[in-house]
Amino acid sequence: MKRYSAETRDWVIKQMMPPFNRAVVELAGATGITAVTLRTWRQQARNAGVVMPGDGRTSDQWSSADKFRVVLETAALNEVEISQYCRSKGIYPEQIRQWREACEQANVAPEIKPTATRRDEAKAAHKRIRELERQLKRSDAARAEAAALLNLRKKAEAIWGKEEED
Repeated sequence: MKRYSAETRDWVIKQMMPPFNRAVVELAGATGITAVTLRTWRQQARNAGVVMPGDGRTSDQWSSADKFRVVLETAALNEVEISQYCRSKGIYPEQIRQWREACEQANVAPEIKPTATRRDEAKAAHKRIRELERQLKRSDAARAEAAALLNLRKKAEAIWGKEEED
């Protein structure tokens, strides 16, 4: 098993982090370090709390955990520091604001409709389902009848041959 220096490991981890976001397979080809080792290093960095979206994902494709880490890392920063942070990660301050709002809204209870309204909606949906099931049965019966008639026609033609019209 080959040992790598801490400097090599740190450099590779920085290559996997924003703004570079290099894929593990790409780095494995470029550095000669196995993909398994790179994935292990990436997981160790994630466990240490480093933002590691991984495999060339843009900031819109990051996991919610990575977005949450960014929100936590920038919570105590002022505008200038946030701008510097964003430049280093390849993201925009507006994205951080949106992610922060999403985090703040995560535990807000959804509005509950009045029970009468929900009951009426459920009745209407149930009625619609019953009507659609009836239509499905009718169309299935019509399709089966058409298939049976076609089958009988084929059998009749096989026995008596095709009728010739005069």
